[in-house]
Amino acid sequence: MKKNFLIIILFMNALTGNVSAQKTDTYKTSQGDLTIHFLGHGSLLFEFSKMNIYVDPFSKVADYSTLPKANLILVTHSHYDHFDMDAISKIKGNVTQMIYTQDCANSGKYSGPAIVMKNGDKKVVEGIMIEAVPAYNIEHKRPDGNPFHPKGEGNGYILTFGGKTVYVAGDTENVPEMKNLGHIDIAFLPVNLPYTMTPEQAADAAKMVHTAVFYPYHTGETDLTKLTDLMKGTKDIEVKVREMK
Repeated sequence: MKKNFLIIILFMNALTGNVSAQKTDTYKTSQGDLTIHFLGHGSLLFEFSKMNIYVDPFSKVADYSTLPKANLILVTHSHYDHFDMDAISKIKGNVTQMIYTQDCANSGKYSGPAIVMKNGDKKVVEGIMIEAVPAYNIEHKRPDGNPFHPKGEGNGYILTFGGKTVYVAGDTENVPEMKNLGHIDIAFLPVNLPYTMTPEQAADAAKMVHTAVFYPYHTGETDLTKLTDLMKGTKDIEVKVREMK
């Protein structure tokens, strides 16, 4: 039976291009375990110190009515698949704190109290250090010549959990500011063409931020085998591929 089960697993990996169906990973920190839930697309849930911290909840990838209430919700930018009020309404509780961009605030979609962060801001919220960093396009643009994500509108976030730094890049390319982010333990870098990075750009970004663990996320239809091939032989960076379309 075990042998047959192993064959099935190997067969499924072949069908999915070695994309892992694993839904959680857990890391040790100086203040207890950090558990990462891969909800899909750009949506993540971090469990840490009895708190639930969501990034870019999106209704298409999960039934948020079944998920725990949020202590923190972080939104990287105002596009519908990142700032989704249906998903947010289902996880918002009495103590939930919202962190988002000025562009999100200007939309008028969210009526509750919120913390607006712009690129370069740092705040400690519920004991978590949060830094908002640039997320924007340089090369990838709309037919009218405007970038899909203009500079200054979107945030990436660096969160520190018990000394472990997690960088959720948001919708961005391999922008030069990544060189100055400091120590990163875990990086989520997007490869959803044409809106974010090519595999080549994502590989470059992973090297720029000197991350120990690199998760491609918000992957769309990108061929991740090309990305993993580009990262072969890169010392000190572990690439972990999960189902994050």
